[in-house]
Amino acid sequence: MKILVGVKRVVDYNVKVRVRSDNTGVDTANVKMSMNPFDEIAVEEAVRLREKGVASEVIAVSCGPAQCQETLRTAMAIGADRAILVETSEELQPLAVAKLLKALVDKEQPGLVILGKQAIDDDANQTGQMLAALADLPQATFASKVEVTDGRATVTREVDGGLETISATLPVVITTDLRLNDPRYVTLPNIMKAKKKPMDTLKPEELGVDVSPRLKTLKVTEPPGRSAGIKVPDVATLVAKLKNEAKVI
Repeated sequence: MKILVGVKRVVDYNVKVRVRSDNTGVDTANVKMSMNPFDEIAVEEAVRLREKGVASEVIAVSCGPAQCQETLRTAMAIGADRAILVETSEELQPLAVAKLLKALVDKEQPGLVILGKQAIDDDANQTGQMLAALADLPQATFASKVEVTDGRATVTREVDGGLETISATLPVVITTDLRLNDPRYVTLPNIMKAKKKPMDTLKPEELGVDVSPRLKTLKVTEPPGRSAGIKVPDVATLVAKLKNEAKVI
């Protein structure tokens, strides 16, 4: 069984994000980029399933500019067997990515598709659900535990009321939550091995997918700065300020 894993190149989570001076988006010039943390968890889970003997091959997929090759090499250093880059300079929105992944699902016929539940740059949380709808596959989102046996995937997910367990027939689309696993440390020998693993490059046109943006960003602004806090002498003053100034009570 093949496992298809989506990985996205995003601004590193340790970097302080800056908005461009013209308010058209986030400034990514000379900014450290890395793999989306939720996708790193997805790759780790896929590799663990292969190590258990559930799967025979893990395929990492990324959609975006040529620099995404670095992200795919990281995925292969974690343990993915090969990679596919769908190269495009267009701004990719969740629906376009879902259509590209659907085309690759049709081509590769994986038994399992694992994606991060969301990307830390746009926080859309849409691609996995859209892919499941387009490919007419069952889905299990926000997975905190995954078990695959006898052609079925049993997924435990966190909901407001506690834990929910879903059983779905393969193939299935799964999106990962933070509690699913702790990704392994990528060692130098594995980084060197990743350089020799195969990577295919495709264009959206080859997959018959139109990736033109459907949404337009009108303006991006930074949140207003927080004012400094103050000390109050007693509870009565605190209550008065909450009531009269903050107007929260």
